[in-house]
Amino acid sequence: MTLENRVPRGFWRRVSDAWYRLLCFLMVVALAALIVPVSLQIFSRHTSFVPTYIWTEEMARLMFVWVIMLGAMVGMRERSHFVVDVFPQLAPRSHALVELLAGTATLLFALVFLWAGWEFTQFAFNRISELAELPLWTIHVAWPVLGASWVLFHGEHMLQMARVVMGREALRSPLGVEPH
Repeated sequence: MTLENRVPRGFWRRVSDAWYRLLCFLMVVALAALIVPVSLQIFSRHTSFVPTYIWTEEMARLMFVWVIMLGAMVGMRERSHFVVDVFPQLAPRSHALVELLAGTATLLFALVFLWAGWEFTQFAFNRISELAELPLWTIHVAWPVLGASWVLFHGEHMLQMARVVMGREALRSPLGVEPH
């Protein structure tokens, strides 16, 4: 990537970039953390020197939910999670208009995840899991975080598409580099 190919970054894009980098890091950490309870479960079943821990199943479930949700957030930023090219040969402005129309449904879906996910989390504020006694909101909060991340990332994309339709910006890839 050369300096000529970089698109100037506004505040929204800088925040989005920072959040994206943090999510990528957290996804690696969550996947690494998932390995610990799953490995303990496997070794305790097949060896006699590793005790059977009852908390590992709930911890594995919590980390699995977070790995999936973090992957969905990163996938939205990279435009690899919900992208289906029905009209792959459109001109840039027409492509941006189709993206705006289809993206409205995705943005509404993200807002539902944010709103309903927050209610889901509130339901779990004073509850704990049975075996590991984990606060259940730590699992439930993944849904509103997912919705907020989708609003941030898809909102950024929708603004870019609106600029393309208005002729103020060239069509570029999701991570800010001009397509070749």
